[in-house]
Amino acid sequence: MDYTNPEIKTKSLTVKDFDPDDQPREKAEKMGCGVLSVPELWAIILRIGTPGNPITELCRSLMRDNGGKLHRLERRTRKELLAVKGIGMMKCIQIEAVMELMKRYAAEEPLMEKPITSSDNVFQRMRYKIGNLDHEEVWILLLNRRNIVIKEVCMSSGTATASLFDVKIAIKHALLENAEGVIMTHNHPSGGTTPSACDDKITHDLKEACKYMNLKMLDHIIVTESAFYSYNDNGKL
Repeated sequence: MDYTNPEIKTKSLTVKDFDPDDQPREKAEKMGCGVLSVPELWAIILRIGTPGNPITELCRSLMRDNGGKLHRLERRTRKELLAVKGIGMMKCIQIEAVMELMKRYAAEEPLMEKPITSSDNVFQRMRYKIGNLDHEEVWILLLNRRNIVIKEVCMSSGTATASLFDVKIAIKHALLENAEGVIMTHNHPSGGTTPSACDDKITHDLKEACKYMNLKMLDHIIVTESAFYSYNDNGKL
């Protein structure tokens, strides 16, 4: 091979360029995607590697650097992903799109049309949406008289340590939707579920505002990837 040929030096490597045993697409065609490893699934999605860094090796390295865990990869910022050798803006967006699809799939029916009957219902609904984020988000769930969620509203998206929450805007959303009940929920990027003094204050403020407007504040739930804290369950509402 003529390594001095610039066309050869800059040629991107696709899945087809590899040995048949290392071609995820061919394996998927023969045996289905269920037999593929996570790096092989990423290789099918991302498709093209770079000179000296085949796509399958890039994807193995990507997962290896994240302990083999998709939930760790999900927490990578765009800046962190772009810092990975072989990942440009297009691959970064593809990774983000897959992660978003995963979250939306996890939050889909049948959860959506069932009444909220416990704090665990809220946790299961929100854990994949906000539980693994690297920053704090505050949401409100607006419920009808049957305790079915009629709307989810992201009230604020903040840094790793704090978010802003406007009680007046929360009440405005509830009134516009003719809601009967309100549930506040937010995540702790640290992974802990212990309420802070700020959490206590916004809970109290929203509860008082709901009472004044004849709305029921049913709970405030702090969500992480694997656990939650309910103000109602702990007698603090």
